[in-house]
Amino acid sequence: MNILHIDCSPRPDSHSRQLSASIVEKLLTIRPDAKISRRDLGYEPIPHTGSDYAAALATPATIAALKPSSDSIRLSELLIHEIEISDVVVIGTPMNNFTIPSVLKAWLDQVLRVGRTMQSTPAGKVGLLRDRPVFVGIAAGAVFAGDRANQPDFLTPYLSAALGCIGLNTVHYLSLQSTAFLDEAQATQKRQSLIEKIVPEMFSEQSLGVMIDAVPGKSVI
Repeated sequence: MNILHIDCSPRPDSHSRQLSASIVEKLLTIRPDAKISRRDLGYEPIPHTGSDYAAALATPATIAALKPSSDSIRLSELLIHEIEISDVVVIGTPMNNFTIPSVLKAWLDQVLRVGRTMQSTPAGKVGLLRDRPVFVGIAAGAVFAGDRANQPDFLTPYLSAALGCIGLNTVHYLSLQSTAFLDEAQATQKRQSLIEKIVPEMFSEQSLGVMIDAVPGKSVI
């Protein structure tokens, strides 16, 4: 099994980094032979798409003329390839201003590509990548889900829609909420509780396409 491990926080000891690391550790207990590839968007942010990239994807004709070796899409091809060779994707991200951080949006803008990872049809976008489990570890200073929610959540619906349009439909959200009010012991306990929700059955072919929602206050299917 190949695991693509993505982190988004610029802080070395952030809650989202600790959570994503714990997710990977749990996966390794299930599949000790797994290999891990790293993409650290927090430490090494990728550039936002520029004019060359936009021009290359401007029309059906420019898209059809693209070659994988084209300079304008070289980074995009690399990031897409990292997904393609993975069996599981792990993303650690903070919730920034109700949604994903800009570094994760920059990554999505490179991997959501018409004619490569998705196809436009009269019925909407259709994903071209093979589905695989995606574990998203979210750290939020406030509460965005459950009975005590005090702010909106634009992160999980947006990320599910973005990943789904390229074929990654099996997204598991594990959210560590209210981190601004947790001491180290409380954060560790809550993180461990979330990790216990990861079970081997999530990796079976039968589980693909099933949304596993591990956000506190919502059901776990």
